[in-house]
Formats: sequence, structure tokens, C-alpha cells
Amino acid sequence: MNSVVRKVKVATTIGLTTLLVACTALDTTSSGSVGIQRKQYMSGLVSETELNQTAMQQYNQMISQARAQKALDVNAAQTQRVRTIAQRLIQQVGVFRPDALQWDWEIHVINSDEVNAWCMPGGKMAVYTGLINQTQATDAELAAVIGHEMAHALREHSREQMSQQMVTSVGLSILSAVTGSAAAADLGGTLTDVMFNLPNSRTHETEADLLGVELAARAGYDPRAAVTLWQKMGALGGGGTPEFLSTHPSPSSRISELQVAAERVMPLYEQNRR
Repeated sequence: MNSVVRKVKVATTIGLTTLLVACTALDTTSSGSVGIQRKQYMSGLVSETELNQTAMQQYNQMISQARAQKALDVNAAQTQRVRTIAQRLIQQVGVFRPDALQWDWEIHVINSDEVNAWCMPGGKMAVYTGLINQTQATDAELAAVIGHEMAHALREHSREQMSQQMVTSVGLSILSAVTGSAAAADLGGTLTDVMFNLPNSRTHETEADLLGVELAARAGYDPRAAVTLWQKMGALGGGGTPEFLSTHPSPSSRISELQVAAERVMPLYEQNRR
């Protein structure tokens, strides 16, 4: 057997063993009415506690910076509106994971032209005024985007992605050491993008869409607003692609998928509408 082939096979075996040892399959959330069933693989190299601590540090830095720039919660009425919507959504997270009811949830409004919003691991959130103002978002549309971002945290998508990258990195280090090939790292980087980053980005976005729509419906917000929100953001022009869309890959079928999901949870909305 060719020595290079033998080395690659050995490295592959070691890499697969590393993957199996380092990762654990788990369900971060229940399926809900929208039926999220996918198992997630988390590496012991990335603990939930450590990730949340790191997220908290980053969050505090960003909030301190916004405060120093006098861009934090500038409009009291707008901030209260966003917090009221977020609180109604937070009250529903126990449907997907009861422990999230005990998270130290927090949300701020940052004065910026960016069309953006995010939720860090552990429940620290921000909505940018650019998203609110440029889309003229209704309460239901804000519920859709906040619920979507909360869903990423509930499903621990950041931890999952980091786990995949770290396990892949370990495997590539072994392969590079065994073959002595510098090209292994380049091939590995491409493989990571194709097998992990792109597919999982689409998977994560779909899950966040579905879970976010259900959170909104259970909180008494019309889930169909998710469709109009994405249509509004997609129609924004002049300044290029909105930041929110540039960091949230959107397949062509997204609108139709949202329409189907919204109809599925309409009974929940009818039960809880205010």
C-alpha cells in the first residue's frame, strides 16, 4: 500500500475517533409545534458555561462602547417598546427549553443606521434603530426578528458551530502532521466551508425562522409578520445589502417556508392574540 495512502487512512481513522470522542449528540430544545427534530453535536471542548461567560464579556464591551458614544437606548419610548415585545417572547421560551426561563435576559436598542439585531448565547440582545426605522417595523414584525435571534441562542447555534470548527481543526492538525502537507490545511479550510459553515448556516437560519415564528405566535403576535419583515428588508436598497441579511444567508425558498410555518402556528396565535 502506498505510504501516503496509508498515512491518510490512519489520519482519517484518528480524526473520526476524535470526532466521536469529542462530540455528544443532544437536543438543545424540544421540537415545538413547528417540529424541530435535528440532533446537534456539541464538543466537550466548548462548554456552555465558558461560551456564555465569553459572550457576556463581549456584550459588556459592546454596550459600554455604545453608552460611551451616547448611542445606547437614546429614545426611551422606543426602548420600552422593544423591551415589552421581548418580554412577551421571553415568557414563551419554556416551551422549547425550561432552563431558558432562568437566563439573565437583557435587551437594548443601539442608535445606528445598521439594519441589524442579534442575541448572544445566554440571552443578551440588541436591536439597531436602523432596522426599526428603515423597515418601519410593526410590533409583530419586531417580534419576528427578535424571536428569530432568540431562537439562535435557544438552539445554541454558536456553540454548535464552534464545536464543529474545533473538531475539524483537530482533525486537520493530525492530517497535516501525518502527511507533512501544507496543502492539507487549505483543503481542510474549503471542506469546513462546504460541509459545515454553509450547510449549517442555512440549517440554523431555517431553525431560527421556525422557532421564532412559533415564539411570536405564542406571545400573541401575528406570525405572518415574519414574511412581511423579510420582504421589507429584502427590498431595502441604496445602501447595499442590509447587515442583517449579509450575515443571515437566505435561500430562495425562505419566504415560502415562512408562509407555511406561519400558517401552521396560526391556531396558537388565535389562542393568544391580545
